[in-house]
Amino acid sequence: MTAFALASRTRGHLLFERNIMVYRRAWMTIFSGFFEPLFYLFSMGYGLGHFVGKIHGVSYPHYIAPALLASAAMNGAVYDATTNVFWKLRYGKVYDSMLATPLGPVDVAVGETAWAQFRGLLYAIGFMVTAAALGAVQSWWGLLALPAAMVVGFGFAGVGIGVATFLRSWQDFELVQVVLLPMFLFSGTFYPLSVYPTVLQWFVRVSPLYNAISLVRSFTLGHVTWYCPLNAAYLLAIGVVGIAVARRRMAGLLLT
Repeated sequence: MTAFALASRTRGHLLFERNIMVYRRAWMTIFSGFFEPLFYLFSMGYGLGHFVGKIHGVSYPHYIAPALLASAAMNGAVYDATTNVFWKLRYGKVYDSMLATPLGPVDVAVGETAWAQFRGLLYAIGFMVTAAALGAVQSWWGLLALPAAMVVGFGFAGVGIGVATFLRSWQDFELVQVVLLPMFLFSGTFYPLSVYPTVLQWFVRVSPLYNAISLVRSFTLGHVTWYCPLNAAYLLAIGVVGIAVARRRMAGLLLT
């Protein structure tokens, strides 16, 4: 289940189509987000990777590439969900006009989630093509990495939109960064879970990004296990919860 399926069953697809028309004139805003994970891949993977060697029998660039793919899907979804929804909600007052139409809070929440998921998917596709060209996809299971990235985007888009309804000013985005940056660095992105103390490993395992990385890495390296469905279920669950929170919050902020 993704936000696209939910949008097709509600009026959320109308909001998704509106966003496509808006971003046709601002496509560079989306395109620029593709480069950050690519810079990490070349600087960390092919730069410092020379000193790291192999991890679990895999070269360091190939080890971190799927983690950066998952991070690209996360960043595209979260940053679009938070900034886009926050501006429309607090400053543009776009949703006030929308709710004067047959669209309801659930349509807005689902439509924005679908768009944020789509933006995360675009980042993932761009990075996936580059990683595959560099030989970082080790198995035919890697074909499932993009569907996995869609699940990652759905989870983080739902959470991002839910969080956006609680933001009061642009300064609050510093709090978002306080959460995202440590999660990016300490979710098994650049080194395996085994380097952590045993107690900390349990905290890392509940990180949404760790589950996203575990899912994508399993496919690109061909190490598919029973744990993959659990990773996917976890990400889908947090996405659904985020949408539910966003719907309730938007109804309270806009309809009262």
